[in-house]
Amino acid sequence: MQNPPADTPKIDHFAEHDPSEGVDLVIESGASPPSARLESLVATATAYANAASSENTRSAYAKDWRHFTAWCRQEGFDPLPPSSQVIGLYIGACASGGVFDTAAGNNKRGIPPLSVATIERRLSGLAWSFTQRGQPMDRSDRHIATVLAGIRRKHGKPPRQKEAVLGDDIKAMVDTLGHDLRGLRDRAILLLGFSGGLRRSELVGLDIVRDDKSDGQGWIEIFPDQGVLVTLRGKTGWREVEVGRGASDQTCPVAALESWIRFGRIARGALFRRIFKDNKTVDVERLSDKHVARLVKQTALAAGVRSDLPERERALLFSGHSLRAGLASSADIEERYVQKQLGHASAEMTRKYQRRRDRFRTNLTKASGL
Repeated sequence: MQNPPADTPKIDHFAEHDPSEGVDLVIESGASPPSARLESLVATATAYANAASSENTRSAYAKDWRHFTAWCRQEGFDPLPPSSQVIGLYIGACASGGVFDTAAGNNKRGIPPLSVATIERRLSGLAWSFTQRGQPMDRSDRHIATVLAGIRRKHGKPPRQKEAVLGDDIKAMVDTLGHDLRGLRDRAILLLGFSGGLRRSELVGLDIVRDDKSDGQGWIEIFPDQGVLVTLRGKTGWREVEVGRGASDQTCPVAALESWIRFGRIARGALFRRIFKDNKTVDVERLSDKHVARLVKQTALAAGVRSDLPERERALLFSGHSLRAGLASSADIEERYVQKQLGHASAEMTRKYQRRRDRFRTNLTKASGL
């Protein structure tokens, strides 16, 4: 491969810039004054580089980096360049609870041991941060990999699944909502999220119409006599989700959507938006995905879902994921249709969402002659 000409301007990716705040490509000092064309190319490349990861992802990685660097200062280590030995000590401290809460100021308080999933996510955040600073971390190094394997073996626990809200549960949940503007919006969120098997981020990321310049994750298209087609951008590309009309207007996701769009006067932009305190004015800002989680929890508790359990336990059971699990557990159709609706690559993943299914429908014991 040919080397670039000696007078080619050098592009510094960060130049003392925090990667978590987004890429800021600049031309290295000392180079000849950049042309307008070069500045335009840099601006274009910067925009694409920032689109490689979401703002939420960069924010989470920034927290991981701050936590690690604070621990390094506490223990007298340098965070850069990445040291596999230091990182191994760090994740060991996280697993054992040997890390102080740096947010407590002078009153340092030990925080509980972190879960295996949290430690793995922190490692991903560190790997990203090191890479963006031009100093990649070797996660396969024995000082990291062996310690992590031991943490998984000693502290790994089966995942806790959120409670699925079933068809009758959803009906009871939407009955707890009012018929004002906020109630219309939240009813549409619950019914569309359930019938489409959508993630909370997918729900709030929807636009009412296609807009290639939007920061959303997809859009809807309503077919008056059939249903609504939801087009979504996922990690592996675009997919379409068909949501048909329900048997009753009171629980039909399409009817709920039409009511929200009509009374909310949504013509373009974000489909689900914030509403001002007067409960009459719809903001232009997109809802946070945390609203979906709170909505599912609040309406499930108000509807008495799993009332057989103590209140404290019930409050921990529900989240936005309860909608996806609810559809997978409620729909009495062939598994492949549920798999397609949820956008799963494998049937095994779909089965993890099915809280109620006949696990012994296929009996290999009898089939083998025993």
